[in-house]
Amino acid sequence: MKLEIIVAIIILIFTAQFIYISANTDAEFGGADGQAGNVIDELTGGTYEPIAQPFWEPPSGEIESLLFALQAALGALVIGYFFGYYRGKNQSIQSTQSTKSSNTNISKPGN
Repeated sequence: MKLEIIVAIIILIFTAQFIYISANTDAEFGGADGQAGNVIDELTGGTYEPIAQPFWEPPSGEIESLLFALQAALGALVIGYFFGYYRGKNQSIQSTQSTKSSNTNISKPGN
């Protein structure tokens, strides 16, 4: 119970800090792709030519966001599956070890 309270306090502190900073500054959220393109233009003087072009571009930003969200969800499912698999495997091993140790403590009749 104490751990949950500590985690909740930490989350509240970070949330309050985020809200305070975003309310008091004129910061804009931008993607890393746009920033990287600007840095490349500055370094090369605008002479850089990409060596490859995308073979398909989504028709809108909403579809691009949807595909990104699906990719993130699929990755989370794969990671969650393996965490669950290994946790279940460890619990199975521990239960069989505890069963074996409790079976050895049973006294045999006639002794």
